[in-house]
Amino acid sequence: MTERDFTWPIRGLYAITSDAPSPAALAERAAAWIAGGARVVQYRDKGRDIDRRLAEAQGLRAVCRAGGVPLLINDDVALAAAVGADGVHLGRDDADPAQARAQLGAQALIGVSCYADLARARTAVAQGADYVAFGCFFPSVTKPEAALAPIDVLRAAKAALSVPLVAIGGITPDNAPMLIAAGADLVAVIGGLCGRDPAAQARSYAQRFTAAEAASFSTGA
Repeated sequence: MTERDFTWPIRGLYAITSDAPSPAALAERAAAWIAGGARVVQYRDKGRDIDRRLAEAQGLRAVCRAGGVPLLINDDVALAAAVGADGVHLGRDDADPAQARAQLGAQALIGVSCYADLARARTAVAQGADYVAFGCFFPSVTKPEAALAPIDVLRAAKAALSVPLVAIGGITPDNAPMLIAAGADLVAVIGGLCGRDPAAQARSYAQRFTAAEAASFSTGA
């Protein structure tokens, strides 16, 4: 990984994968998200079938490279290295950003889940994180047991940190604008992208950023 083949920082939809019938079906879904305006794709799979995970991640890497968007791997630094992904997203029990960068290289894109913890976010940035994620902001089918984060944490993080902020957790096209207004640079979505028309679903989120930028321009903000 010698240089990034995508633009960073990025603003918009951060699409996260869920189960698909096959690696080809997952790649096709991701291509539709990108066509609809997704700016980041994260491969998230908690299974232990290493061969399947490798095939899925390789398929996603090809699609993301063709679309000019970064592919991040959830939790698994070794898998990210194996498929030449653009980086990783790290949770509470994963490696720290400095360790991940040592394995993946200086150009790797490193993100960290910070839940509702601004102190954790400050530490992650100090350790080299390229972005930090907060949430869940709304009840989530993916993580129904997760504690909800107050939207004010985005405002505080926007004032305190210089890296992009990702909001996650139960985000829909209807509630995304309040998170964008509070400081989210990206909204991460899983369940909201699993319907019959993934390109249209992705577009519905991407349009919320277009609308926010138009409103900001018109008011001179």
